Amino acid sequence: MNVDRRSFISDVSHIAAVSVAAGTTGMSRSMAPQEGAAWPDWLPLQDPALAREVVGVSHRDVTRVRELVERQPALANAAIDWGFGDWENALGAASHVGRREIAELLIAHGARPTIFSAAMMGQLDVVRAFVSASPGIQRTLGPHGITLMAHARAGGAGAAAVVTYLESVGDADRRLASQPLDHADRDAVVGEYAFGPGARDRFIIDVRNDRLGIERPGGTRQLLMHTGGLVFFPSGVPSVRIAFARGGARASQLTIANPDVFLTATRRA
Repeated sequence: MNVDRRSFISDVSHIAAVSVAAGTTGMSRSMAPQEGAAWPDWLPLQDPALAREVVGVSHRDVTRVRELVERQPALANAAIDWGFGDWENALGAASHVGRREIAELLIAHGARPTIFSAAMMGQLDVVRAFVSASPGIQRTLGPHGITLMAHARAGGAGAAAVVTYLESVGDADRRLASQPLDHADRDAVVGEYAFGPGARDRFIIDVRNDRLGIERPGGTRQLLMHTGGLVFFPSGVPSVRIAFARGGARASQLTIANPDVFLTATRRA
């Protein structure tokens, strides 16, 4: 397919208008999606299944990671959303499980280092520079709510100096505390909720192994944490608040709110 300059510029203007939900990140609200906007068919996009795979195997399988990134180096920066904005990229996956060999391989193929990868890899000067430049950054949580200190500990002996430094800084291992929730209140919110007419415009709140969780069809189940009253936080994403407005003995509606999403879902019969 031949693309002339005029059609290229026209197509690129459409790119700026496409929804972030279509698979891109970093667009400002001034680039809001326009009705009917679509990705041009000539634009090569990473296969979402490959992105999910490379993030998954970056937790454990250096051989498979090498096969993927040597074939498609851009996969070294692949990221997926596990739900409610819990973004994880391949390097982030390797970093919180202490897979230094995988992290080094990803970086060699273009992955962008972070304070979390530096902590796991024992790069004390890098971690110290981050904290000096942005005091309090040590409190920032990584994927799934994993703390910076946990990343350093995952690095083992090679990151011992980073652990010692973070202990001296403090606040690098602050975790969300889940308060007890009695069974009556817990069971009051269990059920299926719809927020639109589509087949996937719903989610289910259930209890497994005595732990409350939320899941959309085809998605990944996230644990819910009780932090006082009937407000829950999906694990690892403290910016998301799920508040239940109870109707009688059971919740009739559920509200999800964060800076990007606000919706009310109604319990399905």
